[in-house]
Amino acid sequence: MSEYNAASFDRLVEQFERLPGIGVKTATRLAYYMLSLPQEEALQFADAIVDARKKLHYCRICCNLTDQEICSICADSKRDKSVICVVEDIRDVVAMEKTREFRISYHVLHGVISPMKGVLPDMIRIRELLQRLKDGTVQEVIMATNATVEGEATAMYLSKLIKPLGIKVTRLAYGLPVGGDLEYTDEVTLVRAIRGRQEL
Repeated sequence: MSEYNAASFDRLVEQFERLPGIGVKTATRLAYYMLSLPQEEALQFADAIVDARKKLHYCRICCNLTDQEICSICADSKRDKSVICVVEDIRDVVAMEKTREFRISYHVLHGVISPMKGVLPDMIRIRELLQRLKDGTVQEVIMATNATVEGEATAMYLSKLIKPLGIKVTRLAYGLPVGGDLEYTDEVTLVRAIRGRQEL
């Protein structure tokens, strides 16, 4: 870091830099902020991190984060257990839940298949998903992976595994974002928007 900083400060900055999307300037700003906190507040922050790391784990059913044996979504008896929405990341569950439109179940893969990055099918939570499909409860699996090469490849791979089980596999529709301009929209999005058109 800098010859003007104490080694312990540099270590703190380095830890913040390890967070996704945090560069050296933001890491330095966060480090200064943490040092400006009263000691009690700084300790509460550190305790919250340690406590979360100790208590949070993956739900044994859907692989979402929870501090219980199963998460609140899987424990909810009012959820439609016949439909599972497959997402890449825990944050995707939060985004879907914000719509408040669907009372379905989820499955978090914790990544996507990406041979270029060394991520193979057995390195994400596919085995757990297939296990859930064995008892005949699930009638539909919605592929909600991102519209990236890896997300599409993962959705296709899962579809080939699931369809022989007699379970309907669907994909999220993609199209124009609300407020978007046609002239700035890429071709793939336009094609998907046209194919996914609905009658008014």
